[in-house]
Amino acid sequence: MNLVLTMSATGLTPVDSAVTDRVDMIEINHFHDEHGRLVFDQIIFYDWSVADGRYQVCAWRLLKHPAQIPHRNWGSGEYVATWYDGELLRKVKAGSLRETWTQHDPELFERDFLPKEQRREFIKPRQSFGYALNP
Repeated sequence: MNLVLTMSATGLTPVDSAVTDRVDMIEINHFHDEHGRLVFDQIIFYDWSVADGRYQVCAWRLLKHPAQIPHRNWGSGEYVATWYDGELLRKVKAGSLRETWTQHDPELFERDFLPKEQRREFIKPRQSFGYALNP
């Protein structure tokens, strides 16, 4: 109780330990070879480009564990993907989700429209101690 009072008095509030990003769409892609064998599963994150009138890839990650599969948050209506990005717990939220089965890599294909070097990157975490100052 004293900790809560101290935090309240100093303007500190606990924050989520995950770094949270937002994108417009998440794609779960199952990439298969020419014989229909699964090569890999990946999660691709897209932002809508008003200028180009299309979704643009901003990031992707290999899907290594079922816990990484985005789930629906029924309270907010968003889809949420959570995983450890190195030692950082990362959470990405999106308004829509699609699942595809392809014999081409959509992320690689999308580099023709927006080169990897021009993509928006996920938030880089600030060093913190689990608390943030109230604005």
